[in-house]
Amino acid sequence: MEKHICIPKSDFEARLANLRDEMNKRGLDVMFVYGDEYRKENLRYVSNYWPLFERGGMIFGMSGEPTVLCAPEGEKVCREMSMWENVKLLPDFLCVTVPDEIDYPLATYTSFKNLAAELRAQGKLEKMGIVGMEDMSESLMNKIRAAFDCELVRADDILYKLRLTKSPNELACLREAARIADEGMKAIMQADIIGMTETQACAIAEGKARAEGAEQVTFTVFGSGERSALIIGRPSSAKIIHDGDMIMLALAIQYEGYVATCEAPFAVGNYSEETRRVIDTLIHASAAGLPYLRAGQPMKNFVRAVRDYFREAGLAEYDVYPPLHGIGCAEAESPYPDENTEALFEVGMTCNTDISLFGLPGGSNRIEEGFVITENGAQTLSPFVRSYCEGWIANERN
Repeated sequence: MEKHICIPKSDFEARLANLRDEMNKRGLDVMFVYGDEYRKENLRYVSNYWPLFERGGMIFGMSGEPTVLCAPEGEKVCREMSMWENVKLLPDFLCVTVPDEIDYPLATYTSFKNLAAELRAQGKLEKMGIVGMEDMSESLMNKIRAAFDCELVRADDILYKLRLTKSPNELACLREAARIADEGMKAIMQADIIGMTETQACAIAEGKARAEGAEQVTFTVFGSGERSALIIGRPSSAKIIHDGDMIMLALAIQYEGYVATCEAPFAVGNYSEETRRVIDTLIHASAAGLPYLRAGQPMKNFVRAVRDYFREAGLAEYDVYPPLHGIGCAEAESPYPDENTEALFEVGMTCNTDISLFGLPGGSNRIEEGFVITENGAQTLSPFVRSYCEGWIANERN
């Protein structure tokens, strides 16, 4: 049996040390990282815990083990997932989506007031950095302010900075997520989906991804024929896929907290020359940008190369958003460059191309492919998408 790919505790210990270094530089005594089912990435990054319909958090000072916070229903899964043994329950972290008071008679709770007292016993508590302040409800923030009675500052940028470059273990998880997404993409492209509904076709890709080990199908964006122009359309159970339809499918797969998305533009059956042109333009625009995905290159150069190709093809009006973003614990994370971004690519960064054209007569589509930035160029995370694009260009030459 193959070894399970995951993030070891040593990586989490290194992250905690890096966070404390940043806290020391900024004069922070305590840090609180918030997460829930909607914004899980920072909490997953520091603790490995992933809340579902509840809230969660991790709080720590300059010494000692962190405390991971959860709600009663998620306690067992939190203890199973968390890299830190100190797990406590908060009544304030109950179900995100309902206003009702939910009774858990077997729960033993702590409180923000108790947590503040414990941290003061370990050292001073004059300034606390909060990651995820804007994701919390106003009532939750008011409870934190009252209990901790100290200066509170936003600290999201600390996590964003640390998450920009990936460790070897993070890269291994991203590669596995991309491999699974690739397998789902390949399965649907090799199937006969003409006559199916969009939801039936999506089941092929999603089922394959789960069978290959997906922790979660983060999303499936799908549109066929005219519905390919919806940009982030959801599959319809009413739309039948017809001969010649453009198929726009983006499959985002989460594995051990890391998310990779793949998308290869294709059409089914006997499609038109207009449809072929859309696919061809996307693939060549991707090829134009790839030489600029390397350490030391300004990020703007990739964006300009892709957009220049669209401009030269007379299709700039169909290019609706920047063609690149970062990937990691979130499907889209920093960096998100445009044509004016001076920041340079660095070794160990990971990104996802998102090269798109929407609203053309032949249909709409995009290419999404993950890459690791190295000194010598970009290494693909999505070998199926890469081979598809390279095969398309090779067939043109033959």
